[in-house]
Amino acid sequence: MTITPSRDIARLIEIMARLRDPETGCPWDVQQTFATIVPYTIEEAYEVADAIERGDSEDLRDELGDLLLQVVFHARMAEEDGAFDFGGVVEAITEKLVRRHPHVFGDARDLPPERVKALWDEIKAEEKRLKAERAGVTVEALAAKGRLDDVPAALPALTRAEKLQKKAAKVGFDWGEPGPVFAKIREEIDELEEALATGSRGDAAVAEEVGDLLFAVANLARHLNVDPEDALRGTNEKFRRRFRHIETGLQAADRTIEDASLDEMEALWQDAKTRERS
Repeated sequence: MTITPSRDIARLIEIMARLRDPETGCPWDVQQTFATIVPYTIEEAYEVADAIERGDSEDLRDELGDLLLQVVFHARMAEEDGAFDFGGVVEAITEKLVRRHPHVFGDARDLPPERVKALWDEIKAEEKRLKAERAGVTVEALAAKGRLDDVPAALPALTRAEKLQKKAAKVGFDWGEPGPVFAKIREEIDELEEALATGSRGDAAVAEEVGDLLFAVANLARHLNVDPEDALRGTNEKFRRRFRHIETGLQAADRTIEDASLDEMEALWQDAKTRERS
């Protein structure tokens, strides 16, 4: 049977089923599990973000397709396990959107913003109650896991740090202003230097102090209303761009980067900075 491309989501679901067929499907697709696909799901989400940052709408269309494929892939595996199917995924999110927006879809229209926020909190509380009911426990028992336990461990580390800090801040475990966070960063730098003085690069104590320093910097970013993941992603791109300027500058002079001195590379780095500012 020939399967052709289509704008119909049903065709994509059909293609995924063919790929997962144990007898006639793709051997690679057939052997995948939820756990093995997770890294690809995360990667595709970041590639969507990258296309948006570059303003490339054609690439964004392709990357959104790749991300949608991940949803279809997981849904197909769940269907094979008898858990749910793609339709169930769609039903769950549409039901949630309608439930969480009674001021749009229900009888709570024309509410002031503060009442919408209060209503949102009430809806979230009811969702927690229903979740506890499904799990066969009380809301109190569900909450006893710990307020931070529902922050996914698979998140990028900086993003997870920010979310952990935000949740702790909701119950008052937070500094009210950036000043003390600067002091904490200085403290963590001092402790890192002490760990290096008594240990060696890469050992557990040094790694722990580096982690503490990164956590403190993420905390500062949060207090400054800066997304640490976005900020670091921007700096990563800036580093790539400036390093590429070093490479092209050396190539223009018939030099290789392997043969260049640090002073030569630094001069080209500073030139890249100057060009960016002009």
